[in-house]
Amino acid sequence: MPGATGRTLVLYDSTGPYAFLGEQYALVTANLSSHFGDWTAQPAVDYAAGELASFSAVVYVGSTYDEPLPVALLDDVDATTKPVVWMYDNIWQLTARDPNFAGTHGFTWTSFDFASVSKVNYKGQSFTRDPQNGAGIMGTSISDPTKAVSVGDAVRDDGTTLPWGVKAGNFTYLGEIPYAYMTMDDRYVAFADVLMSALAPTTVERHRALVRIEDVGPDADPTQLRATTNYLYSKGIPFTVAVYPRYRDPNGTYSNGVAEDYPLAQRPQVVTELKYMQSHGGTLLMHGYTHQYSNVANPYNGVSADDFEFYRAHIDAANNVVYDGPVAEDSQSWAQGRIDASFAAFTAAGLAKPTIFEFPHYAGSDPDNRAVAATFPVRYDRGLYPSGALRGGTLDNTRIIGQFFPYTVRDIYGVLVVPENLGNIELLPFNNHPPRLPADIIASAQRNTVVRDGVASFFFHPYLDVSYLQTTVEGIQAAGYTFVPASAM
Repeated sequence: MPGATGRTLVLYDSTGPYAFLGEQYALVTANLSSHFGDWTAQPAVDYAAGELASFSAVVYVGSTYDEPLPVALLDDVDATTKPVVWMYDNIWQLTARDPNFAGTHGFTWTSFDFASVSKVNYKGQSFTRDPQNGAGIMGTSISDPTKAVSVGDAVRDDGTTLPWGVKAGNFTYLGEIPYAYMTMDDRYVAFADVLMSALAPTTVERHRALVRIEDVGPDADPTQLRATTNYLYSKGIPFTVAVYPRYRDPNGTYSNGVAEDYPLAQRPQVVTELKYMQSHGGTLLMHGYTHQYSNVANPYNGVSADDFEFYRAHIDAANNVVYDGPVAEDSQSWAQGRIDASFAAFTAAGLAKPTIFEFPHYAGSDPDNRAVAATFPVRYDRGLYPSGALRGGTLDNTRIIGQFFPYTVRDIYGVLVVPENLGNIELLPFNNHPPRLPADIIASAQRNTVVRDGVASFFFHPYLDVSYLQTTVEGIQAAGYTFVPASAM
C-alpha cells in the first residue's frame, strides 16, 4: 500500500432507476483499488477516446443491463494490453464490437444462469454466496484453455458448477458483481485476490494478523485489562486498544436508575492499566468520545459502549438493528467537537493524543468522516458510505453501503484504513446474528489466506475470559499468520 504506484480507472453505470447502485459498487471497487495506488472513478458513458492511456489499468462495473457504453470505450478496452477487469453486464457489447473476441481471448459469454448459488470455490477454499442473491451469474464458455482459465467455481445448490469468472491474458471477466450481501466469509474476499492478480500480479505472498482490544472506557475492569495485556505480551503479540475516554449512563440503566457520567481522569486505576498496556505492546486509538448519543436508546439504552455515537439507529419488530441516518445536529463541526472533547479527556488523564480513530459501531456520516479525515491520518475500522459520497453533491442516507477490507486501503475520504475483517467473539446470539466463537474466526482467517497479501484482523472484548483470546490468537498463528502492530500496515 505505501509506495503503491498503480493508477486505476474505475468505470461504472449511471443510467436508469438503479444508477445509485452503479455508483455504490464503483465506490467499493475504488476503495479496493486504492491498495494498489491512485484511482479515478467516473460514469462509463463519460469515457473519452484514448483516456485509458493515462492509466495503468481499468475496472468496469457492469450493473445496468444494456448501459449505452461508448464505442471508444469498447475499442480501447479491446485493444489495450493493460489489465482489464470487467464485471457482469454488457460483456455482449464488447464481443459484438470485436467478432474475433472469442478467438483472441479463448472464451466467450453464454447466458445468465439464475440457478441458486450459495457457494464459490476459489484457490482451495469455499466461500459463501447468499442464496437470496437472485441476480444470476453470467455463464462463460472456454474454447481455448491455453488462453483462458476459470478463476473459480460457482457451485449450484444441486452440486453442479459453472465458472465464476475467466482470466484470459490481461483480461479478467467476473460473471457477477460480488458486492451484494457481503459477509466475512463471502466470495467478496476471493474477489479481493482476483483484483490483486489483475492489478498487482507480482505481489509477494504475506499473511499478517491484527488484534484490537475493544470498548475500553473509564468503566473498564483493571484486572481484566491486566490479564489481557499479560497474555498478549507473554506471546510477543502487539495489539491496539480502542478507548472511549468518557463513560455515560444517563438513565441509570446499569446503576439502579441513578445517572452516571465520568471521564478517564476520575478512574486512575484504569489509566494505570492503559499505560501498562502501552508499555507492553499496546497502542491506544480513539474510539469516539462517549460511545453513545444523548440520553436516548440508540439503539439499546443510551449507555457507553452499547450504543452508537455518530449515527442514529433503532431495533425493529423483527429484532434487527436498523440504521436511521445521521444524528439531528450532525455536521463536520459537530463531529470535530466530539473529537476535540475526546482529545481533551485523553490529555486530562495524562495520555498522549491518539493518532488512529475508530468509529463506534463503525458508523459515521459523510460529514463525520470528513472531520476524522481532517484530524487523523489513519482509521482502524470498516467503512459506511451513503449514496452520492463518491460523486459528491446530494447524499442519500437511506441508501448506504458498508465495506470491510481484506487489506489496507485509502478510502474515498483519503484516510488510510487498517482492516478489521474477522469480527469478534460473541458467545450468545444477538439481533439475529448467531454466536461467533474462536473456531469461526479461525475458519475465516483460513479462508483469507487466498488473498496473497491479506490480513486476518479481529477484535476482543476484555470482559471475556482470556482463554478465548488465547485460542483465537494461536489458531490464527497456526493458519500461517504473523501478528503485527497497526503501525506496520
